[in-house]
Amino acid sequence: MPSVPSAVTFDAALGLAVLRTPNSVYALRIGADGSPRHVHWGPVLDPRGLPHPHSPADSSFEDEAAADELGVQSGARFGPAGLQVRFPDGTSGAQWRFLGHRVDGGELRLRLADRGYPLTAEFCYRVHPDSDVIERWTELTHTAAPGDDFGPITVHRLDSASWTAPPLPDARLSHLVGGWSSEFQLHRDRLPVAETVLTSRRGLTGHHASPWLALDDGTATEERGDVWSTALAWSGSWRITVHRDPVGRTTWTGGFGHEGLSWSLRPGETLRTPVFAGLHTPDGFGGASRAWHHHVRTRVLPEPDRDRPVLYNSWEATGFDVDQEGQCRLAELAAGLGAELFVLDDGWFGARTGDHAGLGDWTPRPEAFPDGLRPLADHVHGLGMAFGLWVEPEMVNADSDLYRAHPDWVLHSPTRDATELRHQLVLDLSRPEVEDLVRTTLDRLVGENAVDWLKWDANRPFTEAGRAGHPDPDRVWIDHTRAVHRIMDRLRADHPGLRIEACAGGGGRVDLAVLARTDQAWTSDNTDPVDRIAIQHGFGQLLPAQSMAAWVTDSPNGLTGRATPLRFRFHVAMAGALGLGGDLTRWTPDELAEAARLVAEYKRIRPLVQHGLQHRLTGPDGLTAVHYAAADDTEHAVLVWRPTTRFGHRPAPLRLPALHPAARYRDPETGRVYDGALLRHRGLDPDLPAGDYASRLIRLHRAD
Repeated sequence: MPSVPSAVTFDAALGLAVLRTPNSVYALRIGADGSPRHVHWGPVLDPRGLPHPHSPADSSFEDEAAADELGVQSGARFGPAGLQVRFPDGTSGAQWRFLGHRVDGGELRLRLADRGYPLTAEFCYRVHPDSDVIERWTELTHTAAPGDDFGPITVHRLDSASWTAPPLPDARLSHLVGGWSSEFQLHRDRLPVAETVLTSRRGLTGHHASPWLALDDGTATEERGDVWSTALAWSGSWRITVHRDPVGRTTWTGGFGHEGLSWSLRPGETLRTPVFAGLHTPDGFGGASRAWHHHVRTRVLPEPDRDRPVLYNSWEATGFDVDQEGQCRLAELAAGLGAELFVLDDGWFGARTGDHAGLGDWTPRPEAFPDGLRPLADHVHGLGMAFGLWVEPEMVNADSDLYRAHPDWVLHSPTRDATELRHQLVLDLSRPEVEDLVRTTLDRLVGENAVDWLKWDANRPFTEAGRAGHPDPDRVWIDHTRAVHRIMDRLRADHPGLRIEACAGGGGRVDLAVLARTDQAWTSDNTDPVDRIAIQHGFGQLLPAQSMAAWVTDSPNGLTGRATPLRFRFHVAMAGALGLGGDLTRWTPDELAEAARLVAEYKRIRPLVQHGLQHRLTGPDGLTAVHYAAADDTEHAVLVWRPTTRFGHRPAPLRLPALHPAARYRDPETGRVYDGALLRHRGLDPDLPAGDYASRLIRLHRAD
């Protein structure tokens, strides 16, 4: 039997490194000048998983014009440089000599040293045996000893990695854009011969762009075609630059920070970048998404096997007008619908009767909760639900005891007016004393009040970021984000079982790094089900349904004013981690009964939605659907939506390509049995109700 090739190999004679995933190969080579250069990223090139000796990779071994694994600003290189440094004598750019490599299981490290200055870099790669995702990052070290006369090295740019696509006849870029309440809008655009910059300058991952992209030759579909896709695991400001040159080569480089920032690297210090992960698939955009979902479940989410609970959040019922009696009544109604978690939102603390005051003062408001939060938590637990609490620990109101005591703890410039957004300022978590206060405050809240779930919000971006007199003021853009990550990590370690929901004014902080520390993300403040179809479609390009919070709220919708049936609102929200909002005290008995039935229906399909394989489906006349399939093909759930209808237009059958063509499937609702081949190629009649805002849940069980 032929031997299975190792996941990572390095041929010292050729200077050739090869990383293998189950369905792809990534190869690079150390060039004659000591710089690692790209060779191949794509399909396995022969049945053994080794680069073929006559492949394009072989012919490019001596091509010193091949793309750098991380571009530098020296030599005849004129594309975007992922590493930009300036030494104390004014010299810019690195020139490498190769020091060696290290292979440790699925991890490869390439060690480089500058030829004339005390600077080393490690280019790091990691692969996993069950995933096609390649994780990459960079570690940059000032190797002079602390106390040496050699001063700090200025780092203007340190990207995690650069990526190179093979030559393509054309290039198309898929990326996500949006704004508050319109996050995750998928755009697919022909890539110009130019530099295209995707970025956030806000201190958060951002509503307006996402650090994910996909590249294809313009012909890929949902189920077919080569797709290269990458995602940056960073929860602060970031930048990705995609460069398509006039001779047809496409590269992109990305990492933390945006343009105009610089960081000092002092003797003995190391700066490590976040992971920039990538994958290749021949199975179209749907195949890329399923590969990402698998990676997020197995390598990112902290507890992927736990079902995300059906939650009820009180915000849309009460706003800031909260008190113990009203929250207890809402909790009782939510429990009656089958909710498993009750979350008390904003308005419970300090002088918080509106958004102008109280942030930073995390003690219960006495007039609302005279005995503190514990009686409410005990009541919720007595109803059989977990207890959750909304916090916004990175922010402060100027009208707060915390700000009056420590006005210097916010991001500010003493010679500039401080910008308030939503009457808020940003606490500077890069200061150790501020990080410690936030951590100990949250630790106390969770411990004293038996909190099972934190909804961690962050409602405004950074402004006036920096610290006057600090030797490295731009480090706040990195250090604040890392402090947030550390606090989340510590809370989970100190309170086993605590679960956290990421939120930032909706979907303003959704990325692989925050999801490594949280259980799900609040997708958008817009809960209108018609708008949510597009928002959830974009979210699912990278992230699985179990990480996507999706609520059913009141009708007409509080944001858009659109009136939609309860069934339609539920069917859209059932495509993720189902939540309930709205003022349940105003729902009719019939609505409450229907909601309880639909919650029970969701729980029946929850294993498929939260742990199954997702296939996105589209049909004519605005028909869309999401198909969740069990990995063993035994069960399937299809959620179908048609927001509007046209007279005389009956929906065409919906093709279900996830089914096995030789199998037979039974609809448990009707008892009808179908051939898999028929449903794959001709399709299934969705049998939607008449009129607008029509929807249906279709369940299928394998019958043989």
